[in-house]
Amino acid sequence: MATIEIDRLVKAYGRTTVVHGIDLAIQDGEFVVLVGPSGCGKSTTLRMIAGLEEISGGQIRIDGRVVNDLQPKERNIAMVFQNYAIYPHVTVADNIAFGLYRSNLSKSEKRARVEQVAETLGLTHLLERRPSALSGGQRQRVAIGRAMVRDPSAFLFDEPLSNLDAQLRTQMRIEIKRLHHRLGTTSVFVTHDQVEAMTMADRIVVMREGRILQVGTPLELYENPVDVFTARFIGSPTMNLLPGALRNGRIELSAGGSLPATVATTTPEILVGVRPQDLMPTGSNATGLTLSGPVVVVETLGSETLVHIENDGQTIIGSAPGRLIPKVGENLTLHAPVDRLYYFDKATEKALAAR
Repeated sequence: MATIEIDRLVKAYGRTTVVHGIDLAIQDGEFVVLVGPSGCGKSTTLRMIAGLEEISGGQIRIDGRVVNDLQPKERNIAMVFQNYAIYPHVTVADNIAFGLYRSNLSKSEKRARVEQVAETLGLTHLLERRPSALSGGQRQRVAIGRAMVRDPSAFLFDEPLSNLDAQLRTQMRIEIKRLHHRLGTTSVFVTHDQVEAMTMADRIVVMREGRILQVGTPLELYENPVDVFTARFIGSPTMNLLPGALRNGRIELSAGGSLPATVATTTPEILVGVRPQDLMPTGSNATGLTLSGPVVVVETLGSETLVHIENDGQTIIGSAPGRLIPKVGENLTLHAPVDRLYYFDKATEKALAAR
């Protein structure tokens, strides 16, 4: 296992900088997820840790050792790719054993190591099959097995689940997390899927345009986003944002109505955020947020129903119990308690502290 420290890391292609001097410390045994939209620099950062991309500036340390100039094979890390990168013409056993290609182990020792990894991943009965006879989830487990067999200090995962269907994605993320609990190996996982980030990470790193916006546990990012981007990126469905103005000690909403000004700011223009899960058609709350409008879309999910209403020219998403299914076109009033609201400076999009 290993610590990974990134200090003022920069990556530039000619005059275009794609990673802007980021800092990050990953603890021994931690499972950290880098998340953000396509092009935010998360995969480039992972590839620099792996040694697959040259560093333009800054420093990477693995277990306290500077690895900037070390080849990938000298860093004692293993990477699992999006496209599996397994060989179709050889068996599962040979694919896993390929991770030991450069080792000095005897043939019997290699076989024992392969069998041990296969047992851990539930691949023992598949060792003599070829990849064409495997499902997508099984192929991904083979790719993980090839990384595991080397007993690396850290695992790096580059969007390994993106080629799987929804059911397999759910299954594989549970398997990877269970595997991490069993092995305790430091892991860095890249994804653009915030559900994967929320369900797998010890800590999440939110990236945008080559910069780190916020680092924290899933619950910290969900409950205390530092800006509008993080607030909308973390959580599904995305957070609703309502324009408002601070006047005479209250927040006047453009959608109508007002709220007590519970934020410490003199900024006149603000955004009020509310998550769909906190906005429900259950009773009124005089001190909270109330929004009304015609229902335009209903999404029935079983355990809950997502309700889209039209309000002040924008669509607001709320939630209702699964058996309460409003009709499209009916007028619906949604409420959220004041302590479940978020406030942001409209100009800077930074979160405003509570008073």
